[in-house]
Amino acid sequence: MAASDDAAIEPVDALRRIAFLLERSRAGTYRVQAFRKAADTVLATSRADLDRHAAEGSLQSLPGIGKATEAVVREALAGEQPAYLTSLEEKTSGPLVEGGEEYAAQLRGDCHCHSDWSDGGSPIPEMVATAMELGREYLVLTDHSPRLRVANGLSAERLTQQLKVVDTIDRHVEDFRLLRGIEVDILDDGSLDQSEDMLGRLQVRVASVHSKLAMSKDAMTRRMIGAVRNPRTNILGHCTGRLVEGDRGKRKQSTFDAKAVFEACAEHDVAVEINSRPERRDPPDELIALAMEAGCLFSIDSDAHAPGQLDFLVYGAERAQRLGVPLERIVTTWEADRLLDWASG
Repeated sequence: MAASDDAAIEPVDALRRIAFLLERSRAGTYRVQAFRKAADTVLATSRADLDRHAAEGSLQSLPGIGKATEAVVREALAGEQPAYLTSLEEKTSGPLVEGGEEYAAQLRGDCHCHSDWSDGGSPIPEMVATAMELGREYLVLTDHSPRLRVANGLSAERLTQQLKVVDTIDRHVEDFRLLRGIEVDILDDGSLDQSEDMLGRLQVRVASVHSKLAMSKDAMTRRMIGAVRNPRTNILGHCTGRLVEGDRGKRKQSTFDAKAVFEACAEHDVAVEINSRPERRDPPDELIALAMEAGCLFSIDSDAHAPGQLDFLVYGAERAQRLGVPLERIVTTWEADRLLDWASG
């Protein structure tokens, strides 16, 4: 999302920009949602009614408008740059990480993100609008599969409904592609948590382990290789499952024969994801080096669960550039048509 300047800004755009900057800087969910809910209210309210409420001092009578969001709306209506936005731009809009600019500039798309259909915080159109504002050429929507109930995973029926939404949006946006995808759970036996028919209707499939991360090394190796060998699998998501920081605490990485798994990825043309979420940083550096040695492709993805997190790609770009991952082996530097040709096998 482009930074604001001193020119007049519409109230809804000011609220969206603030929410984006808060998400990008990993602020608390409650703060972010306050501005996103206010933006929804402003979008649903006529300009005449907003002006009337501002003149009467009654903006806070509208749903989702509180003290801080009222000030933003009132100042924007008056043609002023909201003070909250100005302050936040100064504090948060700089580079997220030092380095990685060269690789970040080469990233055309993002193959892993979530919407409010599963455990994301925003509707699909908001994710698409932000990706476009960030200069992406495509975005793969990869909400969770059914057995991940804690993340409101999509049944075949709900996924069917979502695909209609995705196709409708894709038809109506210009110079951008919204692609049909999934983050499909890798089950204990290595099978994928969605029907073959549904997987066949998708364009890009990220396969990830989310459960029983502490299973034995041999069992986890068989599980992951089983998923990699599935012809529907395109990307192996956050392969160790580790958490190194953040609100969810820390979690040790799973143990598996990484050499064997990455050799299977190379053999079956499955990309290893470089997950850009700062609390994951998955795979660790030494495993990225091992995957390079095995000849793997890579996919630098945001794993965004909110619009501002789509800007997290720079974290993955910094790691890939620092470790010397060849750009031509990063599938998210490819144009959409090439990506789709590869993903279709």
